[in-house]
Amino acid sequence: MANVSGGRLTAAISAAGGLGMLGAGSAVSADWIRAEGAVAAEGGKPYGVGLMAWSVKDHPEHLDAVLELKPALVSLSFGDYAPYVGALHEEGIVVAMQAGTVADAREAIDAGVDAIVARGAEAGGHGRNAVATLPLLQAILDLTNLPVLAAGGISGPRGLAAVLAAGAAGGWVGTAFLTCAEALTPDSVRARVIEADETDTVYGTVFDAASRAGWPDEFGGRALRNAYFDSWEGREEELKADDAGHDDYVTGVRSADPARASIYAGQGVGALTSQSTADEVVRSFAGYRRYLDAAR
Repeated sequence: MANVSGGRLTAAISAAGGLGMLGAGSAVSADWIRAEGAVAAEGGKPYGVGLMAWSVKDHPEHLDAVLELKPALVSLSFGDYAPYVGALHEEGIVVAMQAGTVADAREAIDAGVDAIVARGAEAGGHGRNAVATLPLLQAILDLTNLPVLAAGGISGPRGLAAVLAAGAAGGWVGTAFLTCAEALTPDSVRARVIEADETDTVYGTVFDAASRAGWPDEFGGRALRNAYFDSWEGREEELKADDAGHDDYVTGVRSADPARASIYAGQGVGALTSQSTADEVVRSFAGYRRYLDAAR
């Protein structure tokens, strides 16, 4: 949720009864993390921070800022996160890791994390494209007694009820909050998200090759298909060295041009039909109980 979930959205989700997550992308500064974390903490509710291990390696000051903030939870994934688990535990911070395969989950258990997110291929943003949410969730639940949350394709209360019925400790939701009033999402991007349906997403590394942010190739991203992706798909290695292609992408991001910018979203994006508030989204998810009751 980098570039979407700042302190305001994080705080609003937590105030509504969820656990808001601050998206600390690789491009932000440590001071940004501190400032937005302070906003997230203003209401006094627990919140979390999302970090990428490959980025922390290059920006240890990001981890330092998080350790100062002492959020309730830190999600640390995508790269060698094991060296940082101990420091987070020393500050009393719960550590979660996003697993895209059973092998990922085994590594997380060995690293001593407190919770595992079973991130299926349907999920928006970065991760693996290997296994869908439900088969992955079932396999990881059979593997461990740690709390396991489900991510990917959970677009509303029916989806949350489904993963809870399967045994998940909760849902790990991102796409549903893209169009929230409190999100950092530009208006042009909100409009594109609202008009998208469940078939409009693609998975790949085109946008990572264009951005040159440093994402490892093994973790592609699921985003809305656009003209930029279509023009470079299959030519990712060429794009990494193409300055004009890079500049075109950067310009598209800065101008929030849906035809060129990366708009990370999962296959549940078709459920978004309007702008809402974080409180409204969380309240809608709370309706999962009626679906669980109906199944009994």
